Amino acid sequence: MTTERDKMLAGQLYDASDAELKTARKQAREKIRNFNQEVVDTKRTELLKSWLGSTGENIYIEPHFACDYGTNIHVGENFYANFNCTMLDVCEIRIGKNAMLGPNVQLLTPLHPLDAEERIAGLEYGAPITIGDNVWIGGGAIILPGVKLGNNVVVGAGAVVTKSFGDNVVIAGNPARVIKRIDNEMGEI
Repeated sequence: MTTERDKMLAGQLYDASDAELKTARKQAREKIRNFNQEVVDTKRTELLKSWLGSTGENIYIEPHFACDYGTNIHVGENFYANFNCTMLDVCEIRIGKNAMLGPNVQLLTPLHPLDAEERIAGLEYGAPITIGDNVWIGGGAIILPGVKLGNNVVVGAGAVVTKSFGDNVVIAGNPARVIKRIDNEMGEI
């Protein structure tokens, strides 16, 4: 039998008021509170490693961090997120190694139906976000559901990324578009 959680992770319409999902979100809120109140860096890192879906050895997230579940977030080695990072993970968020997120970055996988009756009934769906290696996302950028970013991508501060982009580009604006290509493996523009 397909559960509401299974539907959620598959990007299908699901009932967000499902008891299992409500319990999981409540548990995540407790973990969020513990993480954001912890002042010792190493303890915050251990909390993340025991909570998120998967991490590299070297992970650092500044408080205040917020998410829906946490268990659907997967980050690679050498991950850094500055203050006020939000990752709404109704679908998976996968980030490669050597990623750096500026302050107030939002990674948003949830979507709501355009049909008002479905929305009012509490139905939702989502689409995963996939981000490659060596990505730098500038402060205040928003990555929307279903976006895939390749390796060596730089996202300008305040960008709203509504579609996917390949490797070795600098993107910026609303909606984000390519403003430069990165010409070599060392990141020179």
